[in-house]
Amino acid sequence: MAKKGSMPNYETIDDYIANQSKEAQVLLQELRCLIMEAAPDAVEILNYKVPTFTLVPGGKKDQQIMMAAYAKFVGFYPFPSTMAEFSEELKDYKQGKGSVQFPYNKTLPKNLIKRMVQFRRNEILQTK
Repeated sequence: MAKKGSMPNYETIDDYIANQSKEAQVLLQELRCLIMEAAPDAVEILNYKVPTFTLVPGGKKDQQIMMAAYAKFVGFYPFPSTMAEFSEELKDYKQGKGSVQFPYNKTLPKNLIKRMVQFRRNEILQTK
């Protein structure tokens, strides 16, 4: 069941993760590691009260990717163009225009996530 009321303010990404369910903590930490492996220079911040990764120095909101914990899944927000590029490979997951849901009862598609992060980072660098 989702938590009721307004979302709390967290000080750090570690604080955000520590305040989630145990199953969410596992996937969030794993997703965080995958993002940082794919984009080692990414800067971790909190944006919209959720863990966010700025993929290029001084990146604006549309140059960031996010993740968030929910009752039954972790949401990953890599940007609509990334979702379009990998839509076929993500067909087994519930998707939004710029997001994908990774349920707690499935393992993360590690290689796919890293390729998605690299794709988005390269896309940003090409438009700069």
